[in-house]
Amino acid sequence: MSDRPKEQTLAEKAPSSYECRLCGYVYEPSKGDAKSSVAAGTLFEDLPSDWRCPVCGARPNQFTNIGAVGAASGFEENLNYGLGVNRLTPGQKNLLIFGALMIAFLLFMSLYALD
Repeated sequence: MSDRPKEQTLAEKAPSSYECRLCGYVYEPSKGDAKSSVAAGTLFEDLPSDWRCPVCGARPNQFTNIGAVGAASGFEENLNYGLGVNRLTPGQKNLLIFGALMIAFLLFMSLYALD
């Protein structure tokens, strides 16, 4: 067995965001909560004990961990490969893939106009 620590992706290293199960508000540590005077960079675990959801007033135990938002999904040493695609977030990759598929479909359907 190896004693090497498990490598983590950038998304696993990034601070997690939490979503309110009652109203859908997402607490992102990079933004904080200006309404409650919580500074940007404050982790969810470090929120004051009297903090409540700014939308519905739910307690922190009503929030669920949804993982990192806006972090690249790959490993740090692989970011410079793949024509910059490795720096994209999963949402950006989905947009790129499905956008290209939609353009290809529209291009294919436009061939029916050639008569």
